[in-house]
Amino acid sequence: MIGQRLEVRQGQGLVITPQLQQAIKLLQLSNQELDEYVEAELEKNPLLQREEAEGTPNEGREPPADTTELSFSDAEAPDRSSTVDAREDDVYGDATPGERTSDRLSDEAAEQPGLSDWSAAGKGGSFNDGDGGERPDRHDPTLWDHLQAQASTAGFSTTDHAIALSLIDGVDDGGYLRGELAEIADRLGCDLARVEAVLATCQGFEPTGVMARSVPECLKLQLIERNRFDPAMAILLDNLELLARRNLVALRTACGVDAEDLAEMISELKALTPRPGAGFAGEVAQTVIPDVHVRPDPAGGWRVELNTDTLPRLLVDKRYHATVSAAARSETEKAFVADCAAQASWLVKSLDQRARTILKVGSEIVRQQDAFLAFGVEFLRPLNLKTVADAIGMHESTVSRVTSNKYVSTPRGVFELKFFFTAAIQATDGGATHSAEAVRHRIKAMIDHEGRDGDVLSDDRIVEILKEAGIDIARRTVAKYREALRIPSSVERRRLLQTG
Repeated sequence: MIGQRLEVRQGQGLVITPQLQQAIKLLQLSNQELDEYVEAELEKNPLLQREEAEGTPNEGREPPADTTELSFSDAEAPDRSSTVDAREDDVYGDATPGERTSDRLSDEAAEQPGLSDWSAAGKGGSFNDGDGGERPDRHDPTLWDHLQAQASTAGFSTTDHAIALSLIDGVDDGGYLRGELAEIADRLGCDLARVEAVLATCQGFEPTGVMARSVPECLKLQLIERNRFDPAMAILLDNLELLARRNLVALRTACGVDAEDLAEMISELKALTPRPGAGFAGEVAQTVIPDVHVRPDPAGGWRVELNTDTLPRLLVDKRYHATVSAAARSETEKAFVADCAAQASWLVKSLDQRARTILKVGSEIVRQQDAFLAFGVEFLRPLNLKTVADAIGMHESTVSRVTSNKYVSTPRGVFELKFFFTAAIQATDGGATHSAEAVRHRIKAMIDHEGRDGDVLSDDRIVEILKEAGIDIARRTVAKYREALRIPSSVERRRLLQTG
């Protein structure tokens, strides 16, 4: 029988308030995006105003007595630095991590209500993808996005992957690598030969010809891919200035070919792309401004400091608040003033907690990667979000947001915080994770030992063998690693063995 009735049920649920959404949004914004957001808040909230920057004509002006300072002001700023002890015996093995000095954020400040608390709600997956309308707008991948994605699946070791990312940072809009390899090797603290070897692999990325250091090298890479690079073509590439002057007689002599062959070679060159990166979405070139500075501490270790130049410096005028509150007559006017005051107060706490969280995460990353800072890229340790999150008592989603679009300035250059994280593969028994690089090499070794009796391993069979060895991996991941190693499919390998 169908009818209506009243029932009382008790349950738990997560309510995402507008203030909570704002805190989530602020945490993942870059420097430029945060500045734009604050500028918009200044325009719509009459109780907020930007503090005059140092060196302006208003320098030295005392703020009104009824003014509360927001974010980081000189008069009342929270700790903006942390010192990480990077003793030499902490670099290897399971050495005890160095102690931080008293300059580090206090536990009381780190545990105050804010991002650390609401981040735990993300364990259910509510925030992992930027829910609540905070997902960034989708855009076409840039050339750098495309190259970085290929570097992630190229089978690099942790060290070589770091070198590859540094090389990709030097690629211009046209797809050419700018900068001297010797300077990159010196900055990363590794051998020039290793940088050259990584570059050789990167020059095999798509689009063909990318990361060349000159036009002849770019064209050479494309000709090699088409199997059309021969001694005559090499001479032609070495004498492009003759081609530009249309000195075909000198070109024929230099290349040792007749007019018909030279015309064909020139036609092949015209079919190539001198700017392989031009087909990708471009971005307005912007100078990277680091959020965190890392400097050697005179007492030993590393000093981690927030870049205060990137932090909004705001004031909320309580005197103006009192004036407009007294002048408000209707309930609507009173509600508007109260809402502006509440929004301003929340913006204070959100900006302050954002800065504290960035410093806390940055300090832990420096502690984990102190060997890289001291000795170079070969000492870059495997690291994931969970390790950092567990060490500082935050959720992984919070650490992920903090490291997105945030940069750190170190003695070895400016790096995105995500640069210091490397992938790992879970074990089937829940034990220690396996290095992705080690798994790739194991897959390659298994395929290298395939016999000529037609016993070729399929991707599914490789998955089974790896799971028997305690490595939990998906078939699509095996296929991705195999393709990154430029190994044909099992069908193609079986055909090659039968015809070989």
